[in-house]
Amino acid sequence: SLNEFALEQNYPNPFNPTTKISWHSPVGSWQTLKGYDILGNEVATLVDEYKPAGKYEVEFNGHSDVGQNLSSGVYFYRLQAGSFVETKMMILLK
Repeated sequence: SLNEFALEQNYPNPFNPTTKISWHSPVGSWQTLKGYDILGNEVATLVDEYKPAGKYEVEFNGHSDVGQNLSSGVYFYRLQAGSFVETKMMILLK
């Protein structure tokens, strides 16, 4: 429903070289979307800003914030928007 936060499964998944992550926010809030490796290390910050209510989509290109090509494997992406937090898994296959 449009009155709830929703973090979608990335598509395509598994992915190479890029995947799209979309979510819906019913209220304006500071929103942070980050990628993590299987050990929980942060590898990429995709969003870190205030966003009004709405539907959003970002593309993740399999690169870390410092431009490293990430290796094949399981990664997680985590959306934090106000008090809402959700994590989903994505797989990078090369």
